[in-house]
Amino acid sequence: MSSKKNILEIAKESFNNQGNAVLALTSQLTKDFEYVVSDIHQSKGRVIVSGIGKSAIIGMKIVATLNSTGTPSIFMHAAEAIHGDLGVVQKDDILILISKSGNTPEIKNLLPFLKQRSIKIASITSNKDSFLAKNSNYFLNCFIEKEACINNLAPTTSTTAQLVIGDALAICLSYLNGFNEKDFAKHHPGGILGKKLYLKVSDILDKNLKPELSENDDFKTIIDIISKNLLGAAVITKNKKPIGIITDGDIRRMFSKKQKLNQCIAKDIMSVNPLTIKSDILASEALEIMNQKKISQLVVVKNDDYAGLIHLHNIINEGLA
Repeated sequence: MSSKKNILEIAKESFNNQGNAVLALTSQLTKDFEYVVSDIHQSKGRVIVSGIGKSAIIGMKIVATLNSTGTPSIFMHAAEAIHGDLGVVQKDDILILISKSGNTPEIKNLLPFLKQRSIKIASITSNKDSFLAKNSNYFLNCFIEKEACINNLAPTTSTTAQLVIGDALAICLSYLNGFNEKDFAKHHPGGILGKKLYLKVSDILDKNLKPELSENDDFKTIIDIISKNLLGAAVITKNKKPIGIITDGDIRRMFSKKQKLNQCIAKDIMSVNPLTIKSDILASEALEIMNQKKISQLVVVKNDDYAGLIHLHNIINEGLA
C-alpha cells in the first residue's frame, strides 16, 4: 500500500508543479504577446512554427490548433530547415521558434538565414538572455522554476508552458478573426464533433420512410403504415400539412381502453398539433428537443409541409447520442 501512496504523491506533485508553472506564466506576459498576435492577425502570410526534440512535438500541436481555429500554419523542423525546408518560408510569414534554453544549436544556425530575409520571429523560450531571445522580434517568456521530472531533466513542465502559450496565441487570434461555430465546423467535418456542428435533420432523414395517414384512414391502415415504416409512429396530414401523430404508445392506450378498434379511424386516435422541426435545423438540436420533451420522434417540415419523421435511432446511428 505504501508504494501506491508514494506513486499518488508523485503524481500530485507533478500536477501541482505544472499547474503552478502555468499560473506563473500570467506574471511573465508582456506587450510582446499582444504585438505578435496583432502582427499575425494583420499578416498576409502564414505562421510557421519550428523547434527540435520535445519542442518540435509541441510545435506540431500548436500548428494543429492554429489551423483548426482559423490561422493558417505550417510546421518546419529546425534540423531540416537548413537542408532545404527553408524554402517553405515566404516573405509575409511570421515564425515562432520554440526552445527551452534558447541556445539550441539547430535554432542558432537557423536564425541568421531568417534575419537575412527580414522574417519576423517570435521566440518561446525560458531564457531571456539566450541567443534566440536576443535575436527575436518578440520574446514570449515560458520560464519555469523546475521540471516535473523527479531529476529535473526530462522536458515536462517546460513543454506544458510552451503549449499553453501556443494555445493562448491561437485563442486570441480566433477571437480577433471572429471565428465561430460555423467556421469551426468547416475545419472539422469529420468525427462526432464535426457532425454536431454541421449535420442537419435533412441529412439523416430517410426519404424512403415517410409514414403518412389521412384523418379517415381505418385502424388496419394505421397499423400497416406504422409497421411498414419502422419508426414507431405515423403522421396525419391535411393539404400536406401535419395535423396529428399516432405513435405506438397511442395504439397501446387505445387497447387499454378496450374500445372497438376496428371502428376507430386516425382522427380518433391521433394526438393533435404534433411537435415539428424544420428540416434545416441541426440534428444535434433535434436531439436536445427530444431529450427535453422526452419523446422519440419529431415531425419534420419543409416550408411548413410534411417532409418526414425523424426518430431518436436516426440520431443514435450517427453517433450523436
